[in-house]
Amino acid sequence: MLHLLPAHLREIPVIQYIAKETWPLTFGKILSPQQIEYMLDMMYSTDAITRQMTELNHKYIIAYSDELPAGYASYELNYKNEPIVKLHKIYVLPTMQGKSIGKALMDEVCKIGKVSAQQFISLNVNRDNNAIQFYERVGFIKVGEEDIDIGNGFFMNDAIMQRKL
Repeated sequence: MLHLLPAHLREIPVIQYIAKETWPLTFGKILSPQQIEYMLDMMYSTDAITRQMTELNHKYIIAYSDELPAGYASYELNYKNEPIVKLHKIYVLPTMQGKSIGKALMDEVCKIGKVSAQQFISLNVNRDNNAIQFYERVGFIKVGEEDIDIGNGFFMNDAIMQRKL
């Protein structure tokens, strides 16, 4: 049985576990091992996630399948003071993919966005990430591209995708 629950600071180790299990497979063919390690530390250290949750207004949802962590999503309402839900992260453990967990997480974030009077949901995704096909299947369209300097000589080369709620 699938349960989606809001995450709190005490669940940071669960989020970190899922990230460390998914990132090498998700990005192993697109990013160097050095960039993956750098980004995991930058985005998923305990301090980074604590700051996201307590200062940046990021909300996390963890998906549990039969009481075991299966994936998570992170989002922010009223992104840049606009009626937009920014989907910052959505990942499902490789062993749990293909079981509609990603869709359940996406549906939950969209539902929260609608209830919160948001008009769109927006996300960034690496331009070479196979997840683009998933986003298109659930109604997203590409609205732009951006290259973000994240330090240490690394860039995030992203497509910007959006969907009306």
